[in-house]
Amino acid sequence: MPRKAISRTLHRLSLCAAAAGLALTAGCAGAGSLGASENEVTIALVSNSQMTDAQSLSSDFEAKNPGTKLKFITLSENQARAKITMSTAMGGSEFDVVMISNFETPQWAKDGWLVNLSEYAENTPGYDMDDFIPSLRESLSYEGNMYSVPFYGESSFLMYRKDLFEQAGIKVNPDPNYQPTWQEVAEWANKVKTDDRAGICLRGKPGWGEVLAPLDTVINTFGGRWFDENWNAQLNSPEVKRAVQFYVDLIGQAGELGASSAGFQECANLFGQGQTAMWYDATSAVSVLEDPKSYPELQGKIGYLPAPIVEKPNAGWLYTWSLGIPKGAKNPDGAWKFISWMTSRDYLKMVGEKLGWARVPPGSRTSTYTDLPEYEAISKSYGPLTLQSIRNATPDKPTVQPVPYTGVQFVAIPEFQDLGTRVSQQISAAIAGQKSVDDALEQSQQYAEVVGKTYQEK
Repeated sequence: MPRKAISRTLHRLSLCAAAAGLALTAGCAGAGSLGASENEVTIALVSNSQMTDAQSLSSDFEAKNPGTKLKFITLSENQARAKITMSTAMGGSEFDVVMISNFETPQWAKDGWLVNLSEYAENTPGYDMDDFIPSLRESLSYEGNMYSVPFYGESSFLMYRKDLFEQAGIKVNPDPNYQPTWQEVAEWANKVKTDDRAGICLRGKPGWGEVLAPLDTVINTFGGRWFDENWNAQLNSPEVKRAVQFYVDLIGQAGELGASSAGFQECANLFGQGQTAMWYDATSAVSVLEDPKSYPELQGKIGYLPAPIVEKPNAGWLYTWSLGIPKGAKNPDGAWKFISWMTSRDYLKMVGEKLGWARVPPGSRTSTYTDLPEYEAISKSYGPLTLQSIRNATPDKPTVQPVPYTGVQFVAIPEFQDLGTRVSQQISAAIAGQKSVDDALEQSQQYAEVVGKTYQEK
């Protein structure tokens, strides 16, 4: 068996083993769900607010598609990654639609795990794939075809309470081209923290899509990298050590309590409830924070700045939660009908009209920022910056020094799901004070060396 085939087989087996602790409808042999209706579409989603909105509006889809029954399975981010990956890798038929990202899509398309959606889109009047923001469209494509389509897209930026900054005497540079440095952010965080309020919230929860998402952007802009051009691991390099020590120290000095278990949702709650003055995270957070129904007391009080920098400019990440169809899906045609509904211009408009314009899924279609005057009016403080951050993200050149991989807040190789998870556990332990940053990175270096060697041997 060729080396690549062996590698793929071992990778699939490792995914199955990693997900064995989860309650799965389909086993590793890829068995489908029992008793499923021909017209049923089973959708696996990450449990966040935008997905909850989609479920609440799904009666519109069912009214337009009589007889089609939607079955939603919602999971936390880490659970969703494990379960969807295992099912798709094994050719399982339990899901017709899977919520994945620009990390999985090109790799899975190359491995033949996903249905080519370009063919479906071309035969769907008015769908207009060219309307998707180019950087996202390219990140979800393989050999010129899209294998998943974005529900929403995001980069990262710094959110801060303008009223609390004013009370602390902090003046933010008003220049529209201004990019704060991480050193400035640390100074601000220490000025605005109080006994009952953190200066900043930063993710510390284990998971390659949790703590490593913001931390990797810090590593990149501090001049660090995961591997050098020859796949030599670099996680114990001076640049990476400096970045991670800065991140851990900032949390320790001015961050939230219990940071080692805080992810996106926990930080969103803390910021929304006034328990932290700043939050560095996904631009998509505005869908909740700027919703007057969710946080009326925050309206007009949030300021937004580009991702903080040190050496590398444009440090924001590039990410999209997207919808794809696994090759083993039992109802691919019904799956596309649902996907095209949930990612259409009409859906975005319906969210605005029925749930509020602040809750429109951001960052997927250019027309959101040009053809929806209601959204443009309410998003003046964050809409242009969101679009600019997504467009300026540099997944092909994520670091100061050359690297053999792509991806800003992840390394776009299949092994990163396991490697990133292992490294994230080490980082979380350092944030919790259970080990030193040096010890955490030495162990992480050993993990990365094993992966790097496999690429050196190819």
